[in-house]
Amino acid sequence: MTQFPRAKTATGPGATAPEPTFAAFREVPRTGVIFVTTEASKRGYSPSNDDWANLGQGMPEAESLPGAPPRITELPVLAGDQEYAPVAGLWELREAIAGFYNETFRKGMPSKYSAENVAISGGGRTALTRVAASLGHINLGHFLPDYTAYEELLDVFRLFSPIPILLEGERGYAFSAQDLRREVMGRGLGAILASNPANPTGKVIGGKDLSDWVAVGRELDCALIFDEFYSHYIWRPDLVANGMIETAARYVEDVDRDPVVILDGLTKNWRYPGWRVTWTVAPKKIIEGCVSAGSFLDGGGSRPLQRKAIELLQPANATAETKAIHTEFVKKRARLLNGLRDLGFTIDLPPEGTFYVWASAQHLPSSISDGMSFFRAALDKNVITVPGEFFDVNPGKRRGGRPSRFRKHLRFSFGPPMARLDMALERFRDVIANAQ
Repeated sequence: MTQFPRAKTATGPGATAPEPTFAAFREVPRTGVIFVTTEASKRGYSPSNDDWANLGQGMPEAESLPGAPPRITELPVLAGDQEYAPVAGLWELREAIAGFYNETFRKGMPSKYSAENVAISGGGRTALTRVAASLGHINLGHFLPDYTAYEELLDVFRLFSPIPILLEGERGYAFSAQDLRREVMGRGLGAILASNPANPTGKVIGGKDLSDWVAVGRELDCALIFDEFYSHYIWRPDLVANGMIETAARYVEDVDRDPVVILDGLTKNWRYPGWRVTWTVAPKKIIEGCVSAGSFLDGGGSRPLQRKAIELLQPANATAETKAIHTEFVKKRARLLNGLRDLGFTIDLPPEGTFYVWASAQHLPSSISDGMSFFRAALDKNVITVPGEFFDVNPGKRRGGRPSRFRKHLRFSFGPPMARLDMALERFRDVIANAQ
């Protein structure tokens, strides 16, 4: 029998019918960025509207940067491109990605990545979904705060149990290898999911700390799933001096035995978000599972885009792009960080990575001293931000309706061009000056 939408009949003059409901479907919440851009769109926002500053955006400016390789502006479609690409991705691109990691991070190491250690996906969330679908009946540790999309991702798949791990602003969101060992042993964790550098706080696990993390994962057989989509946006001086990129791939001893899974792509680190070309690098056995999951989840990515991506993975090209990113974004980081401090925001940790500043509004006037209130006030001035409560990852809302620890915080992006940052800071000044 066909089911129709359940809705009451409208009555009375000028009555409008209520929105239909459908018994078979649940209401799916919007992630933080989607929520804020939807609210802004109701007020006339569009990416092409020059009167808006989108400091909520999760992408970097994608146009030319001084010193960067020329932007790719044409994409040939060749014979065979109308066909599906392999679910695992084009072999040539998989080889290029393996070669990039080996040449850039693993020179002199006996164990090298091969194409079989790489799978290509059509976007970062697709790569994450494949990995999540490959996990078994385990406890999966995840951090608070962290990337907003993790909340629904960790709730959809029911084989594993998500276990929250609290990070403290008073400690600069630090989490040592000793902390990791305690959590793995105490909570029986089979895997950890972490953005590194962390979205939204900008905390980086790097150098000896990251090496020690990998050693703990190796010893305790705890899979370390690193979301490294911001790994070329590094501001910590010691890591800048070591090549401006930090990745767990530096510290893997055996690429097929160490339980390290790396997620990355062209989206942020090569500034081609619209291409939706991303990858998973992991032991071959894990890649086999991810590819099998991809065969029923998404079917694989775009063939012509994957082929064109090969030239972007040449180490010299990637190095030039990273240097250009660092030169330009370090200036934008300083502008936004100092501007927010001058306006009265509290910064728990100056970002060591990413292109975000994580700041608290707690000392602003009372009417705008929480993230959601400031977000709505800034929206009246055509500026988009993301309230901090969206990063309080709570799969299935198992922690109930308690107020979020991060309700005073907001995430501000310095992904947009400098002129938009200046516009936003000036409008923030007006919001604060007129607040009660």
